[in-house]
Amino acid sequence: MERTQVSFLYLLGLIFAIAGLALLDFRHKLAFAKNARYFCVILVAVAFFLTWDYAGISLGIFFRGETSLLSGFLISEELPLEEIFFLILLSYNALLLLKAFARFDKKRVKK
Repeated sequence: MERTQVSFLYLLGLIFAIAGLALLDFRHKLAFAKNARYFCVILVAVAFFLTWDYAGISLGIFFRGETSLLSGFLISEELPLEEIFFLILLSYNALLLLKAFARFDKKRVKK
């Protein structure tokens, strides 16, 4: 039987990227640094995308690819642990972009 090696590279990369977004957020006071209620926005977005993932998995559209970069821990069938962190990264990134562009537009209109 072939032994699979557990790798956390992708998970660590996702955590590193989320931490980088948090640093940008707090440096420029875009979302969480201004109001902790933005956490709920991230939760709603992640819940939406998880529902989407579960629907895709149950319909046989989405499946987990085999790679040595994943940890191998599954939340449910075909849903790796890394997917949760990816959805957090995706949602947080979209929120920060929205807040940054809104701030930029507000400054541009004042001129």
